[in-house]
Amino acid sequence: MSGYRLTTVETVREEGSWAFTAREGDEDREVFLVPCADEPGEADDSVDPPVRAWINRCTHEDQRLHREGIGAVTRGGSVVCPKHGSAFDSCEGSCDNGEAAGTTLRSIDVDVRDGAVFLTDDDLTYLYEGLPDDDGDDEGPASSSHLTF
Repeated sequence: MSGYRLTTVETVREEGSWAFTAREGDEDREVFLVPCADEPGEADDSVDPPVRAWINRCTHEDQRLHREGIGAVTRGGSVVCPKHGSAFDSCEGSCDNGEAAGTTLRSIDVDVRDGAVFLTDDDLTYLYEGLPDDDGDDEGPASSSHLTF
């Protein structure tokens, strides 16, 4: 099995999330990795793969879930939308609360071998680590969530 080596499982666990930009057709896609575990920093090696990759957009509104310098907000095994507070299961991508209830994040295929995470999604070509500059059009969320971080 081939694929582009992205980072390590240890790095994703230590940082809480890790992002990269890839190309799909003629579009750039933001993708982030999160540990598949109940709590940040927790290692669950029984889960295969121990990290998951998701397109970096809330399903309710075009809002980044992972932001440069902050990462993805995770709580209790979920990735939390910073705008509306919808919580997406880190392992499954599904949401059962808030504005995004009943939706699922778009997954990206990754594989873990010897502690390294590889991009194996045939539709994506790795471009670079991190996210593109937002050119000021993604000022951050004007939160309407009842959650406090």
